[in-house]
Amino acid sequence: MALTLDHAVPSRSMTVHWMLQELGEPFELRMVSIPNEEQKTANFRAINPMARVPVLTHDHVVVTETSAICAYLAAAFPDARLGIPAGDPDHGAYLRWLFFAQGTAEPAILWKALGKLTQSAPIQPFADVDTVAEALRAHLANHEYMAGDRFTAADVIIGATIMWGTQLMPVLPESDEFKEYWGRLEARPARQRAHQADMARMT
Repeated sequence: MALTLDHAVPSRSMTVHWMLQELGEPFELRMVSIPNEEQKTANFRAINPMARVPVLTHDHVVVTETSAICAYLAAAFPDARLGIPAGDPDHGAYLRWLFFAQGTAEPAILWKALGKLTQSAPIQPFADVDTVAEALRAHLANHEYMAGDRFTAADVIIGATIMWGTQLMPVLPESDEFKEYWGRLEARPARQRAHQADMARMT
């Protein structure tokens, strides 16, 4: 079964590249040049009208959105044990954290990093960074991983988000829990393979 990732460095597709490395299945990276606006071509928009990476193609199935792709891969390749199936007591936590990153944490991090700290709407449309950080910190204070007692796709997503919010857009408050958690994830061989390959593409 063919796996192809439309990929750009740097971009959110680096998270999916890490997930593919964890999967242990053969895959192809199809590089997309963001500076050359290749994601805006008619051919690419036919795959993803949002003109964004990542885009995963699995045989004839196309999946977009980082969390959705990671959830799809975990379910499509259960032997990798990167998902937690329905019926398992930890399935709810798995889904919660898998989608917490892009739905809650990422908007808060990006909003603060861009300096958009004030808004005139009568309600705040998403959580603030401190609340996001405390939710993550409190969980990691008592758990090695985000769901259950093992590494899953939820850790790929949350780990990448914490790395992004503490290093690339450093607006998350410092935390021993974050440092220890990211240290465990960063040392994983699959993460190292993905990171080294992506850094080579940036030089």
